[in-house]
Amino acid sequence: MITLIGMGAGTPESLTAQGLAALQNAGLILGAKRLLEQLPQGCTEHRKALYQPEDVLAALAADPEVDAALVYSGDTGFYSGAAQLLPMLRAFGISCRVLPGLSSVQLLAAAVGRSWQEWKLVSAHGCACDPVAECLTAGGKPVFFLTGGAETPASLCGRLAAAGLGDAHVLVGEELGRAEEKILFGTAQEFAQKQFASLSVLLVEHLPQPPRRVPGFPDEAFLRGEVPMTKQEVRAAALAKLAVQPGDTLWDVGAGTGSVSVELALAAPRGHVYAVECDPEACGLIRQNRERFHACNLTLVEGRAPAALADLPAPDAVFIGGTKGGMEAVVDTVLARNPNARICISAIALETLSAAVAALTAHGLDAEVTQIAVSRTRPTGRLHLLMANNPIFLITGERK
Repeated sequence: MITLIGMGAGTPESLTAQGLAALQNAGLILGAKRLLEQLPQGCTEHRKALYQPEDVLAALAADPEVDAALVYSGDTGFYSGAAQLLPMLRAFGISCRVLPGLSSVQLLAAAVGRSWQEWKLVSAHGCACDPVAECLTAGGKPVFFLTGGAETPASLCGRLAAAGLGDAHVLVGEELGRAEEKILFGTAQEFAQKQFASLSVLLVEHLPQPPRRVPGFPDEAFLRGEVPMTKQEVRAAALAKLAVQPGDTLWDVGAGTGSVSVELALAAPRGHVYAVECDPEACGLIRQNRERFHACNLTLVEGRAPAALADLPAPDAVFIGGTKGGMEAVVDTVLARNPNARICISAIALETLSAAVAALTAHGLDAEVTQIAVSRTRPTGRLHLLMANNPIFLITGERK
């Protein structure tokens, strides 16, 4: 029999009454060294500083009759090692019970006098974590980060600041539930330069939230200037053709105003968009529209394709809005980086349409051409007349 016990802040005072009783009745206590050093009075001296599942199973096999206890910091159900151990105990037929403890999120909420039920909870402790994506997909809710290992409050704040979120309000809880407890308030930019105790957690709040809706924002939502822009209906169709997934890496080649880039960024909040553009005025508009929509996962790449694509990560999907005559070279580059990349090319001129079909078929792809002809009403006196926009071709390619 083994009892898994959440030890809260890792002090005797933060144990539940059930946890305390289980520890005092155990004949063997396992756990991290720092927790074993903080056990309450009345506990056995038969202790082993181990907590990895394989080591725990070996210790139990060596002494199968003992009533053992294994202590974890925080709560056994909140990003705890208990999640990995429990299925293994059941598989070996070892009887076990779980006694929860106070989690770090509870301790922080209590320390600042708030409810935590609406917080988004994320672990950055010993696992990959994208703080920008987590914050931008929180729907305006505060985001709690459990930190540890390589990811500290400072490193997470540094990544937020680098993405343009340096003004985000953050607070850090150090040594929660202990005599050394501290609560620190500031911005992501300020905390990116600080050092914090190894036992720290981070809360990020009051972040600007990108608008979330189906693709096809009104044209008036974007700053345009004199730069050509892909219209609303065509943008919506292009994103449907590209079948954008939340974690995709996306290229927008010939990004113009950045209207498609922004839509791609909002459709892939856990991915990243690279807007490639060589016109200086257009690059300025991309920057402005990026800020306007809080599209922090959008990076402007100034230069002419295909040369400007050389250092970009391999794409999952690519929108090609303009190549200045380099269609074949751009398609070659895309498919060389990812032969299975989803490609959607927009064309107004018949010559561009022909070049796009030729570039795709040269790689053994079946080219599918869709023509979109949009007309919009314009009031004339008491009447409303339909005014036609230029027909647009969308060209995609699939493997035969």
